[in-house]
Amino acid sequence: MQPLLITMGDPTGIGPELIIKALLNQSLAQIALPVEIVGDVGALLRAGKIFGYEGKSEQLQDNLYSLSFGDKKLIVYTCSELDISSIHYGQPDIECGKSMADYVEFAIMRCLDKAAAGIVTCPINKAAINAAGYHFPGHTELLAERCGLEKVVMMLAGERLKVCMVTTHLAYRDVPTKLNREEILQTIRITAQAFRQQFGIQQPRLAVLALNPHASENGLFGDEEQCIITPAIEAAQAEGIIADGPHSADTLFHFAAKGAYDAVICMYHDQGLIPLKLLHFDDAVNITLGLPIVRTSVDHGTAYDLAGTGTANTASLVAALKMAEQMAGNNNRANT
Repeated sequence: MQPLLITMGDPTGIGPELIIKALLNQSLAQIALPVEIVGDVGALLRAGKIFGYEGKSEQLQDNLYSLSFGDKKLIVYTCSELDISSIHYGQPDIECGKSMADYVEFAIMRCLDKAAAGIVTCPINKAAINAAGYHFPGHTELLAERCGLEKVVMMLAGERLKVCMVTTHLAYRDVPTKLNREEILQTIRITAQAFRQQFGIQQPRLAVLALNPHASENGLFGDEEQCIITPAIEAAQAEGIIADGPHSADTLFHFAAKGAYDAVICMYHDQGLIPLKLLHFDDAVNITLGLPIVRTSVDHGTAYDLAGTGTANTASLVAALKMAEQMAGNNNRANT
């Protein structure tokens, strides 16, 4: 079976210890697919010490290692050889930034080569990656670039609510200038196709949000709804996609959380993530839709205040693994 790959993320954040904690508490054993790690052997061994384990490493191939923590083992592709004695929790340097990107790039290539079933990413430090010369605002944009795509969709998902963003990491003042009919329509299309292909829902029900309060009250608070959002919805409906709106964001989430929709198309980052994290703060999963590969992620940051303490919650990592496994299975069924 093709494995799921976990990229370790920031060596000075909670990524390494989340992986070791999930191994030790048997969470990784809940996944039917093999789970392998892309990261740094030294950082993972240091994380083991947090939990009282003096891990052992065995080199299997050039960059492939087996790590043992008691009776539990990890397979690790090492893409960096950091001097662990010189790096400190919460203080990533340029070398750490380069390593974070290298982990993701290696995992992408394994998936594109059909050697892995999907990627689950641990949190990165965007500033450190950019300082190392990778000019991407986050995982989503790096994945899109490396997969040769101009447009992908960031979705945050929990059991009760799934939200997809038309725009992602940009200043709020820039949102209206980035919104247009084609961007919204593309987001709706990609979401609908991903739900068919990777979630097994042939006719997903999509709610499309307004940008302005009360959906602009017929133009009283702006005209984006009339000029760009409604035309995009109508174009999607003409293609047979079940989408409706524009809905006022202050009421729609009540109904979406009760199951009226499979996903909500949001115009900007916080419009969707505030209600999503209210419901799914610990177990939300970040998913990139529209890629030729499966990619999920924890829905939290590097948590420098917790790094090195062993207290970080593995719920989001486990949820991301289970989601990736489900998506990979649906992909296989859709392609056979």
